[in-house]
Amino acid sequence: MPRESKQIQITLPGGACRRVPAGCTAGEALSGPGGSLSRDILAVKLNGVLADLATVLTEDASLEPITFESPEGKDVYRHSSTHIMAQAVKEVFPSAQLAIGPAIEDGFYYDFAFERPFTPEDLEKIETRAHEIIKTDRPFKRMEMPRQDAIRFFKERGESYKVDILEHVEDLTASLYSLGEFIDLCRGPHVPSTGRVAALKLLSGAGAYWRGDERNPMLQRIYGTSFPAQAALDAHLAKLEEIKRRDH
Repeated sequence: MPRESKQIQITLPGGACRRVPAGCTAGEALSGPGGSLSRDILAVKLNGVLADLATVLTEDASLEPITFESPEGKDVYRHSSTHIMAQAVKEVFPSAQLAIGPAIEDGFYYDFAFERPFTPEDLEKIETRAHEIIKTDRPFKRMEMPRQDAIRFFKERGESYKVDILEHVEDLTASLYSLGEFIDLCRGPHVPSTGRVAALKLLSGAGAYWRGDERNPMLQRIYGTSFPAQAALDAHLAKLEEIKRRDH
């Protein structure tokens, strides 16, 4: 008779427990009957630490679903959005170099080394490409490699700002995320795939010094925002217009 696979215990919010096979993912452990998982769940807290739904579970653990309604969920959603925008920039303007791209309050930005400021027409092209990437529903895939290997990897790709980041951290291992051919240095976590980002809008461009130091090169920053529904995005944009009108 085949030996039964090892079972582990998952503790859910409120104290409920369930038994699942070791080696399943966090998303599978949270799935309901028939393996269905609510699309509202973007990531998890695994033993109190944010993690991807694709994280493999090998031991007993506590899991907390993370949705957009939480501050952590908004950060995950919008940080994933900034990767989508960065991929769009690299596909529309291949000579652009990647710097950093965090989530911020009500949105996100990404800094690029580029020979000139991005124009409104550039932003339209980038946003159109970002929407196409969203429609393809590309999976976010995490990978890890030794830091020195990651330095070589980004040197070969001509991403000098990623090399600079890696040379100033002490971690022995680097985590990267891919969206097809696009690969970025990132701690994560991310939403499972680009299709989870329902509504995305690029807002403006600006200049920003690398590491906030005016002695460093000037980079080109693109601001954007995203929401899980077009109606929520429209309401946010209307609020921004109202604020702008009042300021004038």
